[in-house]
Amino acid sequence: MEPVAVALPEVLTGRERLDAPVRWVHVAETAEAARLSSGGELLLATGVGWPSDDAALRRLGRVLVDAGVAGLVLELGAPMPAAPPALVQEFQAAGLPFVVLHREARFVAITEAVHSRIIAEQMVALRARDDIHALFTGLSLRGSPADFIVEQAARVLGSPVVLEDTSHRVIAASGLTASAVAASGVAASGVAASGTGMGGVPASGGGAASAPANASGEDELAGWEQRSRAAHRSAEAGWTIVPVEARGMRWGHLVGLPGEPHPAGRSNVLEQAAVALALSRLSDRDEDEWTRRSHDALLAALLGRRFAGEGGVTARFEAAGFPLAGRRVAGVAVRLRSGTLPVPAAARAVEAARAAGVDAVAGRHPEQPGTLVVAVSARPGRQLGDALFGSIADAVGSVRLDDPAAVVAVGSDARGITGLLSSLEEAVELAAGSAARTDSRLGRRPLIQRVQHRPLLRLVNALGSDPRLLEHTEQLLRPLIEHDLATGGDLVEVLRAYLSHPGNRTRAAAASHLSRSVFYQRIALIEDLLGMDLDDGETVAALHAAVLTRGRTAT
Repeated sequence: MEPVAVALPEVLTGRERLDAPVRWVHVAETAEAARLSSGGELLLATGVGWPSDDAALRRLGRVLVDAGVAGLVLELGAPMPAAPPALVQEFQAAGLPFVVLHREARFVAITEAVHSRIIAEQMVALRARDDIHALFTGLSLRGSPADFIVEQAARVLGSPVVLEDTSHRVIAASGLTASAVAASGVAASGVAASGTGMGGVPASGGGAASAPANASGEDELAGWEQRSRAAHRSAEAGWTIVPVEARGMRWGHLVGLPGEPHPAGRSNVLEQAAVALALSRLSDRDEDEWTRRSHDALLAALLGRRFAGEGGVTARFEAAGFPLAGRRVAGVAVRLRSGTLPVPAAARAVEAARAAGVDAVAGRHPEQPGTLVVAVSARPGRQLGDALFGSIADAVGSVRLDDPAAVVAVGSDARGITGLLSSLEEAVELAAGSAARTDSRLGRRPLIQRVQHRPLLRLVNALGSDPRLLEHTEQLLRPLIEHDLATGGDLVEVLRAYLSHPGNRTRAAAASHLSRSVFYQRIALIEDLLGMDLDDGETVAALHAAVLTRGRTAT
């Protein structure tokens, strides 16, 4: 600072401690005044009231060291032309800064400058705390969901924030990707993206928040349960952990991963966010709300292919309590007879799977709300048999006794996250094709179908997005697609029903919800537009592959 620099300071001892925090600056000219220090002060003196003998100076040094002063600044002059060696030795032994000024200094200018900065920083901290309180109070009043609250906490801190349940399973995580941090708008001024209501909360570190080095979140979430348990036992990990609780009930913890300091205090930010989360939890009528939203988000990201690499999405699934390493996995799709999926269905499916000794994640299909998608993960040696899928169907159907599960479609057994994605897509496509084939003869028993029994569907999924398959589909179905777009027709769906019931036009008509006469007219029109005979086996096979491909790419 300028008032110090003009006095030509020289550091005699404690250079390695010059970064120690200074709580206050105080002028202490006598040994008695120095003795009254309470710790953290930087003392200014001319030595006019100091003792002259070495023994007394050593005692003075020990008193200052024991008082925990931040350091001592001595102005050299007539009262004290040189630093007393005995006092210097005491400070040197303690590793505390001892600074001498070779020119006259204006102590009042020094104290005024330092105190102004301290008070200004305190005011910044107070304003930041007020802004943080306003932000999370507003989120509570608006009934913002848990994942959004976690996202706001990550934006404020400029570092990853994770909400976990009491079993250390990740419910929501934010700030793990470069795009998430960049989108937050946290910069030197600390203003978040418009509409968050933050009102100028200072960002961490006083500069633009930098994105984490790992853009996928794999490093942050890998081995989450073990790392979280270790961090709860010891603060060495540098994590900031606050409980999410209210009315004597604890639902989990909010975890701030290491990052730069925040003017309001990282703990204070997370505590305010935890209060908002607790209020949100109290207002939820569905006790499984957090888990349901978490599973919906996981499955939507996977099915929508919204992930940069396999490692990141694998880490997220495993952190949510769905192990993949060394496991056999499979995708399941469940449809009820009514096509309407009750809210508790996902939680019931997960409970049924866990009761059978299998880990599971379940949620609504992001583009087919009437379809429940379930990912199951089994330890080596445990079978993924019909008994498991029957229990899942019973659990989902028990939500509404008048609406049992109609179809439980099971994809191929697989390994890893890409295998799970393929299996889920197979199950969804199989369920869509099988739902129309169920009838009252099944009674309350669901139709359990495996993709192994649908070799053509397996082939289509194995080929994936091969351009040649897509071109085949476009060439064959273009006349029907263009007709449907122009007239609002349903020829593609009628063809799908026809191909799902080969040789049985009566059942195909029923599946299309058309009278037989209207259905036959549609089939005749399809044959005219395509220029093909639907009684020809090769034609039917080619069209079936095209329809399955179109259904796969549409979902």
